[in-house]
Amino acid sequence: QVQLEESGGGLVQPGGSLRLPCAASDRAFSSYGMGWFRQAPGKEREFVATISKSGDRTYYSDSVKGRFTISRDNAKNTVYLQMNSLKPEDTGVYFCAANPGGWATPLLTLYTVWGQGTQVTVSA
Repeated sequence: QVQLEESGGGLVQPGGSLRLPCAASDRAFSSYGMGWFRQAPGKEREFVATISKSGDRTYYSDSVKGRFTISRDNAKNTVYLQMNSLKPEDTGVYFCAANPGGWATPLLTLYTVWGQGTQVTVSA
């Protein structure tokens, strides 16, 4: 099955931007719906954004809507999360995940493949 690897995390000041790529290991990527989730210390993993297999549907959590953008390039087997106007509450480990149904869905339980995560810290 496909394997996922996130990158692009780091330390950024409030109001700054980061772009997180998530690269998949093979061309089966184009059949998967993709999602981004995050987990802050001591908190449960939460939904951030999702995109359908064709890229025609996207959904966002209310906390990031208007600031974050999810996109995908099936030719490069990569999904991206562009994060703008970052806030300290955006701090956490960001995970990309794949659901074999190809859906744009916020339901964590439908995602069967997960990356290892990349740390994002928003602090002055």
